[in-house]
Amino acid sequence: MNIEEQIPEDHPLREIKEVADAALKRMDRTFDRMYSKRGRRSVPPERLLKSMLLMALYSIPSEVRLCEQLRYNMLFRWFLGMDMVETPFDHCAFSDNRDRLLEYQATRKFFEHVVAEAQARRLMSKDHFSVDGTLLDAWASMKSFRPKDEDDSDNDNNGFADFKGSKRSNKTHESKTDPEAKLMRKGVGKEARLSFALHALMENRNGLLVDMR
Repeated sequence: MNIEEQIPEDHPLREIKEVADAALKRMDRTFDRMYSKRGRRSVPPERLLKSMLLMALYSIPSEVRLCEQLRYNMLFRWFLGMDMVETPFDHCAFSDNRDRLLEYQATRKFFEHVVAEAQARRLMSKDHFSVDGTLLDAWASMKSFRPKDEDDSDNDNNGFADFKGSKRSNKTHESKTDPEAKLMRKGVGKEARLSFALHALMENRNGLLVDMR
């Protein structure tokens, strides 16, 4: 059975795949630097990046769930360039390659090349932009938000500290598990949480994300 023939011609993933594949072709030199020509063959970085795209588009909550879907989801297999009998990669491929993807800024470059490809195809206008912001929760507990000059001996053996009656701010405290996270709140009356600020530049006419910081 030809998997290509099973995907409807008007399926929205077809155009997305075309743009993504064109963007990935621009990254050949980056991929050549990332991986050695010798040794055990790794999961193609193109496949990992497109997998992340699937997770975003279909709200797949984890890499484990995605790899589970690849065992039986024909649409996802087609999008990643897999045939019907190929054994899908394990979710450990993400953790094994994550540092490498970060080191070479592969995800950022992929995003930038997708934007460039959209511009080349005239899929976005040069006008009508807006900026939006949100907070992303950090993977750090509030218990980790401690005085910057704190000694480990100030905590009990379980890593707990007594914060009752104390004032905490980003000037005096930091997360001991994720120092880059900051204490922020989404609005008046909202609970302050350890978070990262994300600002997105949107092209409004076509609803495309063109930059994020």
